[in-house]
Amino acid sequence: MLILTRKAGESLVIANNIVVTVIGVNHGQVRLGIEAPAHVVVDREEIHQRRQAELQNTTPLEHYSRMAAEAKVRP
Repeated sequence: MLILTRKAGESLVIANNIVVTVIGVNHGQVRLGIEAPAHVVVDREEIHQRRQAELQNTTPLEHYSRMAAEAKVRP
């Protein structure tokens, strides 16, 4: 695991096209801004785990149909 120290307003870059910026720190919570291409799925860990569990209970066609629908909704 890579551990970095960043202050509010500072960023880190992942794979030349994902930028994670520390927006602020307040009462033990860190607010992050994430800029990524539309095809990159960015989820909180608990959402990712739920999707992985759902994936185990769906057919590949259902999974890809759901992912395509969610990609169209992403701002």
